Amino acid sequence: MTARTEGRTMHSSPHQHGHTTHHARSVALHRAAVTELLTPLVARKKTERLALRDALGKGLAQDVAAPLSLPPFANSQMDGFAVNSADVPESGAKLPVVVVPIPAGAVPAALGGGTAAAIMTGAMLPAGADAVVPVERAIPDRFPAGGEASTVWLPATAAGTFVRSAGSDIALGERALAAGTFLGPAQLGLLAALGIAEVTVRRPVTVLLATTGDEVVEPGRPLPAGKIYDSNGTLLESAMRQAGLAVVRTAIASDHPDEFRSLLRSHAGAVDMIVTTGGVSQGAYEVVRQAMEGEGAEFLHVAMQPGGPQGIGTFDGVPFLGFPGNPVSCLVSFEMFLRPVLAELFGSPAPRIPVRARLGHGLSSPEHKHQVRRGTLQGDGTVRLEGGESSHLMHALAGSNALVHVPVGVSVLAEGDEVEVWML
Repeated sequence: MTARTEGRTMHSSPHQHGHTTHHARSVALHRAAVTELLTPLVARKKTERLALRDALGKGLAQDVAAPLSLPPFANSQMDGFAVNSADVPESGAKLPVVVVPIPAGAVPAALGGGTAAAIMTGAMLPAGADAVVPVERAIPDRFPAGGEASTVWLPATAAGTFVRSAGSDIALGERALAAGTFLGPAQLGLLAALGIAEVTVRRPVTVLLATTGDEVVEPGRPLPAGKIYDSNGTLLESAMRQAGLAVVRTAIASDHPDEFRSLLRSHAGAVDMIVTTGGVSQGAYEVVRQAMEGEGAEFLHVAMQPGGPQGIGTFDGVPFLGFPGNPVSCLVSFEMFLRPVLAELFGSPAPRIPVRARLGHGLSSPEHKHQVRRGTLQGDGTVRLEGGESSHLMHALAGSNALVHVPVGVSVLAEGDEVEVWML
């Protein structure tokens, strides 16, 4: 959306928001940095050949050309009578009906001049015919009883009427799907219609997911005082698996940098990239920052709320992304940076398609940040915000079906204003 909505947006210079704004990277620039970081993975060309039933949700690895035309032959679009349009003048004509009807799947005999043939939907058009008259337009409006010689009156019909011509969907040799296409039901259905039983896809990116913090405990274990259960691991792993990634998940990492480095290195060679949650801010116990000292990684602030603190770079040559530790922040980081980049590079996961919705009530947003709020898109086209701006509100996230975007430059929106929404 634009930075101006019905005159309600307030503008001011970034200099009015304090010195931190000068150093904040834009969402677009950080996404570009993630793209640059992960692009070398494409060159590895890890592919596999899968049966169509196993290729759902994968990204196509190479262009697919049509090995035949669709339809492969001219066929009837309706149950009716196949005719040569030249045999039916403007006033209509009474034509004898050939005794043998044409069912789908049969190869018909050529149509004799001045005759009509009963033909079923999808059946091959006989040579000599160039149009089909639906049976309900005929007099009588029914097919002849089996084996009986009969005549039928038919109205004038232009050539090509109710005929699906050969190759009208796709022609032999034409590109059916481009490399990088996300393979959903429609794409797999097209491949099946073309007689293709297997397809070459990109192997899913394998992500090492490490959650950090001495304060977090695995769900199902006793919860000591001062501790919280880890939701980030389950939240991100589920999002990644749903997006088609292969996930290797570590145990919860302690706040000791040496132990954390050893934990990451224990998976060397088995993963394509590393994603961590927590430990990327300016606190005294930011284990990810400390463990990455001397590695090719940087820690910065992105002009986004939630999800401002981010880490990016490499660890022992493996691409690394460090997401914040608050649950909503880490999920928003995945949706804003990792998911769209992988969709662009590998064709999978499917990208989030932005839609427009009207706010069910007003909101305010820090003007110098891209704010992402949780919401529920309702049947009337309005979106209701769930919870507040805080990034720990898991209950509000669980009750949402969409992410609501308020871009940089917008500070106030009123009820009824349009916003961009990504469906979850």
